[in-house]
Amino acid sequence: MSILGHIVRFIVAAFVIMVTSWLVPAFSVGGFWSALFLALVIAILGWVAEAIFGGRVTPFGRGIVGFLVSALIIYVAQFFVGGVSVSIFGALIAALVIGLIDLFIPVATPYEAGRSKETK
Repeated sequence: MSILGHIVRFIVAAFVIMVTSWLVPAFSVGGFWSALFLALVIAILGWVAEAIFGGRVTPFGRGIVGFLVSALIIYVAQFFVGGVSVSIFGALIAALVIGLIDLFIPVATPYEAGRSKETK
């Protein structure tokens, strides 16, 4: 994926996070920049989780484990970004809402992007 592709991906992720904060009461984001940094931190933490546990733990790994790991990543990410407040319940609901939005706005994960390069 090109640099422009990554930039667009993070901007779309920031908008998804802002929509999620509007829909989920226990999940709040201070503004667009907080959402953009939160998207970056979530991507980094997700990449670390994928590197440690493999693709089975991503939200795209299909299953309850991927869903719970996504919620945990969202919850932990709030400690790295200012202006973000998430309860455990809010992280669970946010993971569900973000997962549903991702069904309609598919974006390749770094794990999937790496696999597609290996197969070519």
